[in-house]
Amino acid sequence: MSTAVTERTEAVAHLKFARMGPRKLRRVADAIRGKTVREALVLLQFAGVFASEPLAKLLKSAVANAENNHDMSSDGLFITRITVDGGPGGGFTKRLDPRAQGRAAFKRKRLSHVTIAVGSQPPKKQPKQRSGAAISLKTRAQRQAQVAGKKKAASPKPATTRRKKTAAAGAGA
Repeated sequence: MSTAVTERTEAVAHLKFARMGPRKLRRVADAIRGKTVREALVLLQFAGVFASEPLAKLLKSAVANAENNHDMSSDGLFITRITVDGGPGGGFTKRLDPRAQGRAAFKRKRLSHVTIAVGSQPPKKQPKQRSGAAISLKTRAQRQAQVAGKKKAASPKPATTRRKKTAAAGAGA
């Protein structure tokens, strides 16, 4: 019996029961498939898509697994595999939607399971470009408007002077 220790070439992270439909997650997953981890994190950070946040957290988890569990260097890691599968088809997340004449219809809230594998070698086959894989990056103007919106929401609104103006107009007449 030989106990040969094989070196792991991939580190894997799983996200189960994500409360998002698989089609929404696949669109982002197709965009980052085969890229380096650094490129993918930048893409996910500035993507204007709601589905990019859980994928970014999962990717960071896979990189942490590679560093801590498999003694891989975080520099030069590639996304070797990313799969998005459907979870239970609305088994326990059914919502009622009111319909005409007192009826009700079910809305099935979809769930997803995501698996990301990162490795030190790029994938053997380059992934083919898919039409739905486009995620738009926020432009510089959009990012500045978002930052300005946060600053505006944080500052208190100045008091309006409408009463003073109408009172002054009534006194002068």
